[in-house]
Amino acid sequence: MSTQSKSSRDSVEIFERMPVAKAVRTMAIPTVISQLIVLIYNMADTFFIGRTNNPFMVAGASLILPIFNISLSLAGLAGVGGGALISRLLGEKRPEEARRVYSFSVFLSAASAALFSLSVLVFMRPLMHLLGAGADTYGYASGYAFFVIVCGGIPTVLSNTLANLIRSVGESGKAGFGITMGGIINIALDPLFMFVLLPDGMEIIGAGAATMLSNCIACAYFIAALGHMRKKSGDGDGDDGRSVLRLVSPKALPSKASLYGIFYVGVPSAVTTLLFDLDYIVIDKLMSGYNDIALAAVGIVLKAERLPLNIGVGICQGMMPIIAYNYSAKNHARMIETKRYALGLGLVCAAVSILLYELFAGEIMHIFINDAETVRLGTGFLRVRVLATPLMFLSFFHVYLFNGFGEGRYALFLGVTRWLVFNIPMLFFLNWLVGINGIVWSQVTADTLTVILSLVVYRSYSRRHLGETAKSE
Repeated sequence: MSTQSKSSRDSVEIFERMPVAKAVRTMAIPTVISQLIVLIYNMADTFFIGRTNNPFMVAGASLILPIFNISLSLAGLAGVGGGALISRLLGEKRPEEARRVYSFSVFLSAASAALFSLSVLVFMRPLMHLLGAGADTYGYASGYAFFVIVCGGIPTVLSNTLANLIRSVGESGKAGFGITMGGIINIALDPLFMFVLLPDGMEIIGAGAATMLSNCIACAYFIAALGHMRKKSGDGDGDDGRSVLRLVSPKALPSKASLYGIFYVGVPSAVTTLLFDLDYIVIDKLMSGYNDIALAAVGIVLKAERLPLNIGVGICQGMMPIIAYNYSAKNHARMIETKRYALGLGLVCAAVSILLYELFAGEIMHIFINDAETVRLGTGFLRVRVLATPLMFLSFFHVYLFNGFGEGRYALFLGVTRWLVFNIPMLFFLNWLVGINGIVWSQVTADTLTVILSLVVYRSYSRRHLGETAKSE
């Protein structure tokens, strides 16, 4: 058997023949691990900065989290939009078009990241003030943003885009390894840059430089891994998944239908991420209206709550290529079985996280900072916010489902409604009604409404588009 035909067999095994539970685990476990490492290295900055016991420095780093995550929405535009389409094109046995989609997605990712980094550099001062940076936090926030977003924006966005594109052809292990490696390097470099190479008072600059360098290394790994995968798939234009991961001339654009498909799913993914981070920006802005201690406390909580959230995202990212492939291949029975298994797995993880966070909220806060008032506020905040975990999982689970179907309008509707109709207005309303505790309770309240809406929309769609198999759910 030729190398190419063996590669073709391997690349469709997960999508077509492997038992669903094993296929989801094979795709999801590396993605969950990489998501957790990303979370850990994001929290590592907060952890090491917290060792200074300087709440203003912690607050400055926390202010940049939404902007950093906004840069990742660009990876969603190209990576999720392009990746979901590549999986569907493979299900339709159209590898040449998938190859054009891959190339366009890579070029789109690099160009949009460069534009975003330049914009942050030019508008740094008004942006920091918009985020709520005051006299005590502006210098820390802007210094951190310069390294993480301005200097490190392109490798950060490109590495996350490439991870999504590699995952779309069933190579979840390679995608997960690259993200995990970058995170581990970041964790190792943080104390070196912060406490050894740079003087006291510049710890936040050291954290930013470590993050930038680790993302550059991760990006270099993905470029090397793609070269290795192309060699394994052979030099021809075969129809195996790995063979589509090769750049073609920028003039060889995908068809108009494919360009539409990239943006039809990619834009809702990016917009949803942007609105998610707008929610965090609003939380930071409202908290800064109380005091910087409250801002530092909620900044730690927003990072700590990402643990179960990132696990759920990893499950959904692992599920989506299988959903997309089988949706296009008209194998709705396998698609729905995949959906059920991933849903149950995510809800179990959410339930366990609630138990652990309720029991150990105080200890979790102490990991990051020893300031007594920050710990006291953050402990209460965390115990409330974690109650929304299963609701948050169900909310973005349905968005990923619709992205897999290629139904960007449904994903966009659910994302926009969640943030602009429910979550963000609820923040302002409950803050006005009950003060600081209203900010913390807003997530549970708003996502309850979001889940109800998501279930209604999905049930309606499944009855109309997924045939008899869906009706038997």
